Amino acid sequence: MPEPVLSYKDIRVSFATEFGDVDAVKGVSFDVMPGEVVAVVGESGSGKSVTSSTAMGLLPENATVNGEVLLEGKSVLTMSTAELRRLRGSDISMVFQEPMTALNPVLRVSDQLVEALQVHDVAFGGEALEKSIALLERVGIPDARTKIKQYPHQFSGGQRQRIVIAMAIACGPKVIIADEPTTALDVTVQAEILDLLRELKDELNTGILLITHNMGVVADMADRVVVMLNGEVVETGPVATILGHPEHPYTRRLLAAMPLLREAGDPSLESERVVVTERGGVGDSSSSRTATGVPDGRSNGRAANGVAGTDSDAPPALEAKDVALEYKFRRKATRVVHDLNFTVQPGEIMGLVGESGSGKSTVAKAVLGLLDVAEGELRVRGSNMPALPAKEKKALKREIGVVFQDPAASLDPRFPIGDIITEPMVVHKEGDKNSRMARARELLDAVRLPSSVLNRYPHELSGGQRQRISIARALTLNPTLLIADEPTSALDVSVQAAVLDLFSELQQQYGFACLFVSHDLAVVDALAHKVLVMQKGRTVEQGTTDQVLRHAKESYTQQLLAAAPVPNPEVQARRRTERQRLLAALA
Repeated sequence: MPEPVLSYKDIRVSFATEFGDVDAVKGVSFDVMPGEVVAVVGESGSGKSVTSSTAMGLLPENATVNGEVLLEGKSVLTMSTAELRRLRGSDISMVFQEPMTALNPVLRVSDQLVEALQVHDVAFGGEALEKSIALLERVGIPDARTKIKQYPHQFSGGQRQRIVIAMAIACGPKVIIADEPTTALDVTVQAEILDLLRELKDELNTGILLITHNMGVVADMADRVVVMLNGEVVETGPVATILGHPEHPYTRRLLAAMPLLREAGDPSLESERVVVTERGGVGDSSSSRTATGVPDGRSNGRAANGVAGTDSDAPPALEAKDVALEYKFRRKATRVVHDLNFTVQPGEIMGLVGESGSGKSTVAKAVLGLLDVAEGELRVRGSNMPALPAKEKKALKREIGVVFQDPAASLDPRFPIGDIITEPMVVHKEGDKNSRMARARELLDAVRLPSSVLNRYPHELSGGQRQRISIARALTLNPTLLIADEPTSALDVSVQAAVLDLFSELQQQYGFACLFVSHDLAVVDALAHKVLVMQKGRTVEQGTTDQVLRHAKESYTQQLLAAAPVPNPEVQARRRTERQRLLAALA
């Protein structure tokens, strides 16, 4: 048997704070073998990232570490600062979650790659530059010789992550720690990054420690799985055993919380007899289904009740007619959305899906009035909003609520929660102070938060609680239309499941129509009545959820579906093969 390339032996990490010591990791032990992928899974606060950081010597000064971390038999915890500097990058390297913060924005990519090679005495000068170009080609950056002179902001998110991976493998490390390397990426780019890591692992025989909360990624990549909860390992074993026959209740909860993209023939579809009306809306379905496709007792309000409050005489909640959208820079207009047509009926949820750069969020901005419409009509409740006078446009905007992707960035950190929720009422001069606070308490109850939250600030709440506050604020004025732009992508899988359940229940209770922007097809499958697929600013395919997600006609939609990972290693291997077949057919 080969020796482990990385070993954790009874690692315990605590942090000294003004309120006393906080135990973050409590006796964690596991090994990573050469050429093996070990996935460490768990929710935020479980100790995943702290555990991985001990191997790099990256913990803050207030951390106390006990136990042993061995890299090829050498103790990392007893190394000096100089030894650790030589170790990082050469023997062990890290791929961080957000590539834009991992790369220096004021340095060209060539400078950053060359620096990594020169610091570790691998190559210098022209030779280092040539090796850097070869690294970019190796990770699939097109026209690497030209693009290496560009800055990080000139690359897409997926390309930036490839550059970070190129830096990580520059010196041929024995171990790569990948900390949520695909969380911020859309499904097709995520699949490409995972393919790349898999190829590099096989080629270099590198051990990979993969930190993630996405069980689909685990099924796609991992050989073994370590499940962590509150700083402890609660379950470990081969990926097929952990995902197929989990023993610990926490592992089962993580798997049950993950929304599944169901396929044609799935038994849960049989209970969903969706009736498409003449106007393109969705009628009542016969019974409820489980939002995640697993029998965990959670119901889906959309499936149970169809479209809430549909009135055949009411105008569409949102209608786009031959819409074109442009961004202007230095008097030059760049058209990013072309000839867009869709209709969202009252009480209906339409999923807007596609890769980054497809125009999804641009459409959402235009509906919110944050971007001018270059051509066509964008009608909200029958009124062409771009053509309205300013006063009428402001009155119409009160009919629209919005939930943004990142709740931490969309909530003002200086305002207490009560003021955040009631701010739309202040802007539109509705009610007095007492009636506004009564409305805030009513909405907090609707999103299942105690009224004591009113006087707290956003930083005092968890990510899931902050997103609930965002939803409450969006509903303050009883909107007829809600814009949800990736509202759950920044959340843990179990928190995401709770927020999606809440969202579905509130949609049934308040009857709002919704434009739901997402790159997660499983989430869209759990919520939406209709789906519109976009690519490069154009409509690829649209129809009912069943038509688009289970009987896709266009090759692009089929690629998106094939790229979405599922938490079953055998099924995921088949899906990966099918995706490669689709790509080969298009090549």
